[in-house]
Amino acid sequence: MPNLDRLISELCPNGVVHKPLSELAQYSTTRISAQMVSADNYVGVDNLLPDKGGKDLSGYVPESGMLTGYEQGDVLIGNIRPYLKKIWLSDHVGGTNGDVLVVHITEEDILADYLYYVLSSDRFFAYATQHSKGGKMPRGSKDANMRYLIPIPPLPVQREIVRILDNFTELTAELTAELTARKKQYDFYRNRLLTHNFGPTWPEVIMQKLGDISRITSGRNIDKQQTGDFPVYGSTGIIGYTDSPVYNGEKILVARVGANCGFVHKAVGNYDVSDNTLIVDVEQGVNLQYVYFYLINFEINRFAKGGGQPLITAGQIKDFIIPFPSTIIQECIVTILNRFHSLTTDITSGLPAEIVARQKQYEYYRDKLLTFKEAV
Repeated sequence: MPNLDRLISELCPNGVVHKPLSELAQYSTTRISAQMVSADNYVGVDNLLPDKGGKDLSGYVPESGMLTGYEQGDVLIGNIRPYLKKIWLSDHVGGTNGDVLVVHITEEDILADYLYYVLSSDRFFAYATQHSKGGKMPRGSKDANMRYLIPIPPLPVQREIVRILDNFTELTAELTAELTARKKQYDFYRNRLLTHNFGPTWPEVIMQKLGDISRITSGRNIDKQQTGDFPVYGSTGIIGYTDSPVYNGEKILVARVGANCGFVHKAVGNYDVSDNTLIVDVEQGVNLQYVYFYLINFEINRFAKGGGQPLITAGQIKDFIIPFPSTIIQECIVTILNRFHSLTTDITSGLPAEIVARQKQYEYYRDKLLTFKEAV
């Protein structure tokens, strides 16, 4: 980054001024009618994505009343559970509610993109979390946020920092877009291969109930405060660790209750399983990976019953029928789908691993670039 080094040595060799956010910006005082917003430009805390993921379309849009308005270049921060790191730099005009802070720049010596990068740092969110109050739903302190110190290098330095960090984010966005495309491709081929109409030219297909080829049980009630070296699996994957694993070997897990009801994943090695999860232990000789892919493709959550707390029982999925073509065909299907699965989900290889590496690289350079000695 020779250009940035040159600019710093020329324009701020002795450090930069650090100012509290209150001297650079204020919370939005603009009001906008609910009739002026839609799913595209209404931002609630629920459609701000965690881990600095920006925003998604809102699933709820108020129909009456006045809202807090935001403008292009404002920084929107989720103020409930600040440890979720919800933040977005607006690129259009819209409205929000009191659970989202709208930071509007009032001074000319700071760029909106630069301020966004400062406020999206882990350092700021750690500060906001430290000053939050509340138990289950802690809320950040608006006053404390305004006391947060922002380093203010000269504008040419800010522009160069933004340019460098934009390059990192654009690369990550490209990789994420490619991963999304590969996931769609994976879904297409998985559905195509596992819903194939095996005709008379294919070897005989045997139809089997899941309960006839496996033992299905529930996990157990686990102390969530445990620690250790062995994973504890819940409805979303690994939820903790234990020193006293109860289960071992490769098994299929199905979330049986709650918002993730029907989510299918796997456990390997030595581990424990929480009571909100069903354990599918297939018989010896059954191709576990084939069953695993089939359950994913079938979207087993369609068995779920109940509104606020959907539930799937072992009895329900025992009667689920799976077509088993010949062993050779099963192995061919599994070989193809394993490649897609590894490419789109394995955090140690493929696109997910590359995205994780780029994100770590971005965060390293962001923190490094945004750290300045304070001018005396």
